Amino acid sequence: MSAFVLQAPAQASVPVVGSSARFPVHRIYCIGRNYAEHAKEMGHAPDKGDPIFFMKPADAVVTDGRAARFASATGNLHFEVELVVALGDGGRDVPIESALDLVYGYAVGIDLTRRDLQTAAKNRGAPWDTAKGFDDSAPISAIVPSAGRHPQSESLRLSVNGEVKQFTSVADMLWSVPEIIVELSRLYELQAGDLIFTGTPAGVGPLLPSDLVSCELEHWATLELRFG
Repeated sequence: MSAFVLQAPAQASVPVVGSSARFPVHRIYCIGRNYAEHAKEMGHAPDKGDPIFFMKPADAVVTDGRAARFASATGNLHFEVELVVALGDGGRDVPIESALDLVYGYAVGIDLTRRDLQTAAKNRGAPWDTAKGFDDSAPISAIVPSAGRHPQSESLRLSVNGEVKQFTSVADMLWSVPEIIVELSRLYELQAGDLIFTGTPAGVGPLLPSDLVSCELEHWATLELRFG
């Protein structure tokens, strides 16, 4: 095995419920505008359209109760609660009937967004990577192995300082989990260790460094986030 000229960075990973072993993160894929009401609140047509994908770096995950660093270079940091899919297998051009076979488990996560940077980039017709793919932008709960189960109509909820801000059923996603996996596999070779943030419902809003954020994917996972 070849040595590196620099110390290799630590492998980003997420805890797994019921196991001392951890889930190694390969890539973090995200889909935008996957709930009609959120698309409307962002000024877009509330229809399925073509999927909008973007990515976050693997080491953007925040786990194990660690406080996240509050994002720099923004005056409008937003929360976006999401169902997260963890893949235990991969492939290209995955058929729809095999898509759920790739799933290792599920978690609840937050797609933290520099909304002001995103809006400015959209207005210029420019990419909005800096609005999404920054340090500590992907807080996530421990992953619950699916064991053949998959969320169907469970509620997805986010509260800030005890006040509910987002609430929906995952059944309201425009693109279902199998459909998202299929579409991603046409663009990328999916691999074990990939995480997929599946979109946020309506109700997104700003955060302050003093806020306590609580999230729940009903019957599956909970997450609390503070900023340090």
